[in-house]
Amino acid sequence: MSEGAAPEHPRIEAGARIAGMDPEELVRAHGSPLFVYDLDVVTARVSALRAALPERAELAFAVKSNPNPALLAHLAGLGVGADIASGGELDAVTRAGFDLRSVVFTGPGKTDAELARAARSGLRAITVESLEELDVLIELAPVAAPRQGILLRLAIEGAGIGAEAHPIIGGPGAGKFGLVPDEVDAAVDRLLLAGAIGGPGSPYELLGLHAFGASNVLDATRIVENVRSLAARAEAFATRHGLHLRTVDAGGGLGIPYADDEAPLDLDLLRDGLARETATWADRTGLSETRLLFEPGRFLAGPAGAYLMRVVRTKERSGRTIAVTDGGIHHLLRPALIGRAQRTLIVGAGAGRPADGVTDIVGPLCTGLDVLATEVPMPAPRTGDLLAVVDAGAYGFTESMPLFLSHPIPAEVAVRGGRVVAARPRVAPRS
Repeated sequence: MSEGAAPEHPRIEAGARIAGMDPEELVRAHGSPLFVYDLDVVTARVSALRAALPERAELAFAVKSNPNPALLAHLAGLGVGADIASGGELDAVTRAGFDLRSVVFTGPGKTDAELARAARSGLRAITVESLEELDVLIELAPVAAPRQGILLRLAIEGAGIGAEAHPIIGGPGAGKFGLVPDEVDAAVDRLLLAGAIGGPGSPYELLGLHAFGASNVLDATRIVENVRSLAARAEAFATRHGLHLRTVDAGGGLGIPYADDEAPLDLDLLRDGLARETATWADRTGLSETRLLFEPGRFLAGPAGAYLMRVVRTKERSGRTIAVTDGGIHHLLRPALIGRAQRTLIVGAGAGRPADGVTDIVGPLCTGLDVLATEVPMPAPRTGDLLAVVDAGAYGFTESMPLFLSHPIPAEVAVRGGRVVAARPRVAPRS
């Protein structure tokens, strides 16, 4: 790990402690299953990423990855901005104390009511995903905050297809995102014709362009190339329309390794590549004052989280142990959705036993899809053992389906300095 590299997991010390705390004590206090978020890891990852970015770069946390209130408040306290995609997420960042002038509102399905609220709130930017959405914003100009920022999202062919082989992202639904080239130019014409931009009294300010490349990218060279390509398109766009852009939004996609044979994102390589690219902007048409915005979610929060669950039954089948736990894909859907397991280990009292075989880890749901990992080399789990799925701080509980089979909704606890600083309680199923 290079100097200043980001920690890759919540602090797990020989399986006996997690985030500086006894996992058995956490489960006794908050129930099992349980999500644990190590805020000290979040702080370290924010610092490491900031050190890898050029001076003109900024961060906006992708709230969709984890809207936990304690996590959001912690990030707001670190001066990170926010990327939201719904009115509910706007509520969340407002309660968490984010400066709304650092908030970007993305998403292809913003309702008229959400757009009206966003326009009045004075956000950093509202990202326009369609010409219909733009027409609504133009109608809302009389109630918009002065000089409300707008970004135009580019539709990128193949966006979302890449490092994370997701069966949904990049499929037929990918066409709902962004504007094709002719629409991008038409958007500028509509804004000018309506007097919505272009003068000192205009209600909106066209800040620049937004584009999303791919999900969970571990190749720093690819991220740099995505920024370089977006900057070139922004420069051509600015030249065509005589604009000086203030923002190029490269979206999220900064990845984390989910398996032992995957290398983490090389922050040194990212630093060098972005520094070389952005150094050219000072002398390029329309980019001399442009800020680069990243919207990481998984990179900042993923490695800070663990999902604790109790083994409730075991059985032996064909030379392997099957461990049935009280946790499953109703709380952590990603392994089934992506088709890739996350690292799982025994914590607590059973952590010291030697690895003596392989284990399939499955949940309690009445579906064969409820599999968290297969053929995991580990000590054979015993009934009562605690397991921890690591890298569960992003797209874990927020991407789950907790009402299936009416199991209790797990608690979430945030830990800082080896003590619980906030907790969302376990929720009993509705009767």
